[in-house]
Amino acid sequence: MINFDSHTDFELKNEREHAAWLSTVIKNEKHKEGELTVVFCDDTYLHSLNLKFLGHDYFTDILTFNYNVESEINGDICISIERVKENSLRYNAPFERELARVLVHGVLHLCGYNDLTQDQESEMRTKENFYLSSLFSQ
Repeated sequence: MINFDSHTDFELKNEREHAAWLSTVIKNEKHKEGELTVVFCDDTYLHSLNLKFLGHDYFTDILTFNYNVESEINGDICISIERVKENSLRYNAPFERELARVLVHGVLHLCGYNDLTQDQESEMRTKENFYLSSLFSQ
């Protein structure tokens, strides 16, 4: 089950549509859907998590906490709405598309993809674009 929670005044439009889309991503990546919570927050909240759990003293748009059990996807995806808004302006992308990119990015991390090297980052970006095209072609 995919749940959405917010620590800000942000509310995701079409929660059911996004949950169904992310469920399809999980299934297409040959995993089972377990318990996944997406938390929308601000920079301050995400920065505090980044410091506490990773020791990183910088802002980021997403943190993914993996609680998978074998091939069952379980985890928390925390997203800074402030970072997503800033990135949408920086990359000249609609906010909704940038948010969807970050959502699928987190799910892909839970499915085992990384982006630490250029090759991994390229593979991640290809997967993101593939799944984004399925969401935005509807």
